[in-house]
Amino acid sequence: MIKHFFPFYPSLIHMLGLLIRENYLIAGVLISSISFFLGFFFFKNYLQLITKNYKKMPVWRWSQLLLLTFSTSFFFITIYTEATFFLLFMAALYFIKKHSYFIAATLAFFVSLTRIVGVFIFIPILLSFFAVSSKSSKTSQSLLPMEKLKWLVLMLSPFFGLGSYSFYLWKTTGDPLYFLNSQSEFGANRSSHFILFPQVIYRYVRIFMMAQQNFTYFISLMELVIFGFILTILLADLISIIKKHDDHFYDRLSLNIFSFVNILLPTFTGTLSSIPRYSLMSFSFFIFLAEIKNNYTKATLFVLFAILHIFLFGFFIQGYFVS
Repeated sequence: MIKHFFPFYPSLIHMLGLLIRENYLIAGVLISSISFFLGFFFFKNYLQLITKNYKKMPVWRWSQLLLLTFSTSFFFITIYTEATFFLLFMAALYFIKKHSYFIAATLAFFVSLTRIVGVFIFIPILLSFFAVSSKSSKTSQSLLPMEKLKWLVLMLSPFFGLGSYSFYLWKTTGDPLYFLNSQSEFGANRSSHFILFPQVIYRYVRIFMMAQQNFTYFISLMELVIFGFILTILLADLISIIKKHDDHFYDRLSLNIFSFVNILLPTFTGTLSSIPRYSLMSFSFFIFLAEIKNNYTKATLFVLFAILHIFLFGFFIQGYFVS
């Protein structure tokens, strides 16, 4: 199993499962549920550090509500990597802001052992370093050599995680990139070769023109709509971040770039399959919506998210593939 999936989450399930009489189903649900609860805590605390906290309804609270009701957020409490990745990623960013570099480096190492996109946590780390360096240059206090070394280790930690997994794959399969080259084995029309984005859109246009209007047609339409909506919001968010260029510029920019990578990276397999689920990690999307000043607009989004959430969850518990 570890040859096909990034190893940290399956390893946690295996270890906990052994403690509860090899009940791996319960182990997976427990790990995901606890991870999501803790991740929610770090999500709040991190956003309190990088967003404005309005008196009536702070940005962090709206971000939590929108994330909680998003159409596929039920995956946080299922046996998928979402909750564990969420916890590790948000905790790493939080400890970076608190200058706890060793803890942050350890978390970043395991982030890249949880999902391929985890290695891109180096983007927030790099921009956080730029922010600290910029602040030091303004105060004419350059970083000490030991502090620079800590930042270097922190930046390399996600690559160490991915590298250790690739080394394991090389020793066991002979292919250090087996996690990429085995994509076609998962079905869902995934390709082991990079597919350009225009080709992906062309595929979906063909689906809508030729396929029967059944459940698969609905799911494909939902994938495209959600992808287009999130991509549009992320572009608007990027423009807003650049225009404001406030004290949290590097923090918000790093989350935005990571969110772009998170949603675009899966398209290189030639499909938008699972995009609604992967979208949960495009954190900048939720923050931008939470920063909308009109509460009625946010409330409307909240209701729409909740309705689609209930609809998809109903299909999911009946065994249908929805993401």
